[in-house]
Amino acid sequence: MLEGTFLAKTLAQENLSAVRSDGSFLEVLAVALRLGLTSFGGPVAHLGYFRDEYVVRKKWLDEQSYADLVALCQFLPGPASSQVGMAIGIARAGLPGALAAWLGFTLPSALALILFAFGVNALGGSIDAGWLHGLKIVAVAVVAQAVWGMAKGLCPDRQRATLAILAAIVTLGWPSAAGQLISLAVAGIVGWLFLQSTALGEQAHMQFRVSKRVGVIAWVIFFALLLGLPVLRQLTANRTLDVFDSFFRVGALVFGGGHVVLPLLQAEVVGPGWVTNEQFIAGYGAAQAVPGPLFTFSAYLGALINGWPGAILTLVAIFLPSFLLVVGALPFWDLLRRNSNFQSALSGINAAVVGLLLAALYTPIWTSAVHVPAEFALALVAFGLLMYWKLPPWLVVALTATGGELLRWF
Repeated sequence: MLEGTFLAKTLAQENLSAVRSDGSFLEVLAVALRLGLTSFGGPVAHLGYFRDEYVVRKKWLDEQSYADLVALCQFLPGPASSQVGMAIGIARAGLPGALAAWLGFTLPSALALILFAFGVNALGGSIDAGWLHGLKIVAVAVVAQAVWGMAKGLCPDRQRATLAILAAIVTLGWPSAAGQLISLAVAGIVGWLFLQSTALGEQAHMQFRVSKRVGVIAWVIFFALLLGLPVLRQLTANRTLDVFDSFFRVGALVFGGGHVVLPLLQAEVVGPGWVTNEQFIAGYGAAQAVPGPLFTFSAYLGALINGWPGAILTLVAIFLPSFLLVVGALPFWDLLRRNSNFQSALSGINAAVVGLLLAALYTPIWTSAVHVPAEFALALVAFGLLMYWKLPPWLVVALTATGGELLRWF
C-alpha cells in the first residue's frame, strides 16, 4: 500500500506538465473509447485499428515510432495491443493518458461481458450469427491495410523485406509466443550486424516523460506483487487475495496475449471451482462477439465469482502488470532506441514485426473468416473502402457486419 501511494505521488508530480502540453486525459479517453467500441478481430486487428487512428488520422506519432512501440510490446508479457495503447496515451498526455487509453479501450467490452455474466444477452444472438462472421471478415481488411502501410515504411529494401518474409514463415511454422519472440530476437541481431542505422528524425523522437526513477519504481512494484502475492496467499485464507493473485499472475506471465491467456485462466478459475467449465466456455463464446481486448474476459469471470466487485477486481488485477511493465520499460526503451547500434537492431525487429502481422493475416484471421468466394469478395470491398475510399473504420465495420448477415441468407 505504501509503495502504491509513493508511486502515485511521484507519477502525479512528474506528469502534471505532460498533461497540460500535448493532450488531455479526456482527449485520449474519447479516441480510445471509439476504438474500444469498434475494434473487432483480436489483438493483431487492434494494431491495425490503432495505426489507422493514431498514425494516419490523428498523427499523434509517425510510422517509425508506432513500429517501435509495437516491437517493445511484443517483447513484454501481457496484451500487446492494450500496452501499445497505454504507451501512446503516455506520449500524448502523460501517465494519466495511459489510464485514459486503457479505460476507453477496455470498458465497452468489459461492461458487455459483465452484463452477459448476469444473464443479460446484450449481444443479440448466437455466436454463429452472420453479422459476427462479418466482423471476422472486416478484420481481414483492417490487418491487410496495416501490413501494406507498415511494409512500405519499414521494409523498403530487399534486406528488410527478406527479414519480414522469413519472420512470417517462422511464425507460421512455429505458432507460439516463443516462435514470435525468437523471430524478433534473431531479426534484431541480423539488423545490428548487417543493417545501417537510420537516424531518427525529430518526429520519431517521442517524449514519454517517464523518468528512469519512476520506471524503476514500477519494476519494483511489479516484482513485489508477483513474488509477494503467492506468499501472502499461503499465509492468509482470503478469497479476494486468492483471486487477485491468480489474475495478476496470468497477466504478468502470459506472452502473446489474446487467446494464449484462455488456457491459463481456465486452469486458475475452473480448477478451484470458482467457475464451472460450462460457464467458462459460454463466456469465451460471448467474448468473440465484443470489440476490444480479449483480456476483458476476466471481467466476465470476476462477475461470476463475486458480482460487480469481483469484475472490477479481476479486471484491474489482470491489466495491472501491463501498466507497470509499460511504465517500467519506456524510459529505458526511449534511451536505447536513440543509440545508433540499437537503431540498426530495431530496423531488423520492425521488419520482423511486419512479418508477424503478415503471418497473423493468414492465420488466424484469414483462415477463420474467408471460406468461400463471396466472403473473399466482401473482404475486398472492405479493404477498398478503407484503403482507397478512406471511410472511417467504424462505418466499414458496420457495413461489413451487415454484409456478413446478408451472405447468411443468400
